[in-house]
Amino acid sequence: MTLQVIPAIDIMDGQLVRLTKGDPETKESYSVTRPMEAAIEWAKRGAELVHIIDLDAALGKQPNTETILEIAKTVPLQVGGGIRSAEVAKRLLDGGVQRIILGSMPVKAPEKARKLLDEYGSERIVLALDHKDGYLMVKGWQESTKYSLMESLMDFKAQGYTRFLVTNIDHDGVMNGPDTKTYAEISDKAQIIASGGVSSIQDIKALTETGVESVVVGKALYMKRFTLEEAQEAALC
Repeated sequence: MTLQVIPAIDIMDGQLVRLTKGDPETKESYSVTRPMEAAIEWAKRGAELVHIIDLDAALGKQPNTETILEIAKTVPLQVGGGIRSAEVAKRLLDGGVQRIILGSMPVKAPEKARKLLDEYGSERIVLALDHKDGYLMVKGWQESTKYSLMESLMDFKAQGYTRFLVTNIDHDGVMNGPDTKTYAEISDKAQIIASGGVSSIQDIKALTETGVESVVVGKALYMKRFTLEEAQEAALC
């Protein structure tokens, strides 16, 4: 199985940005700042899916829904950030987004989340398991919970979720390598999307050994540590 490489686009104030450990104060903008242009470019270069996080929505600010729906007309998208109601989730899914990523809702409003799962199926609902020190974080990584990563994974799997986006917050945006140990421990439990810490082609190759399904890559691509094409080649296994 080939590891799928998914380029990331984080949107804040209408621009493409990257954060470090989810902290808005660390916002960095890039020369390619229009999300639409970036998404189209990634698709042209072979990305089968583009990962978009609406940071404004995640932080309780004005969401970028219209921009995202416009991008979804031409590029296959996996979208997360601030999807805390069934109405927002349905608007994205019915508007052409291939997958949505739920974080807070399955924890805070599990019945609503399961209704979405029943209606749209597990292929279109990704559950985000963002963790710090082994415990889940929600609400844009601003609020900690009492739930451990492994317990949460098994509990949500029992509820019918099959695909999980797993991010160790301490690895996000700091370019110190992915949390391969955790990914190797959980990859046989479900379909796992790795996120956070990728800084080199060696990191991509290391992830192919963990058994994860795919990897989201952001800052390393924008800093030109490697190209998408090089990452895709390294992901062949």
